[in-house]
Amino acid sequence: MPDIPQFYLGDIVRLRKPHACGGTDWEVVRLGADIGVTCRTCGHRVLIPRPKFEKSVKAVLQRGPAAPLAE
Repeated sequence: MPDIPQFYLGDIVRLRKPHACGGTDWEVVRLGADIGVTCRTCGHRVLIPRPKFEKSVKAVLQRGPAAPLAE
C-alpha cells in the first residue's frame, strides 16, 4: 500500500514547476479536496486539486505549526 503524503496548514513546500514570478516555494493555507497555496515570492494564491498537488510537490521544506511533533 503506497504511503499517503500528509500536508498541514503552514507547511512550506517546493513544487516542481516554477510560478510565473520565478518562485518555487509555496505555503499551504487551505486543506480539503483542493489545496490552497500562496506563493512565497509574490503572494499569489491558487487552489490546486489534491491529486495534482500531491504529484507536483517536490519537497516539504518546513512543517507548519499544525503538524504533529513526532513525524
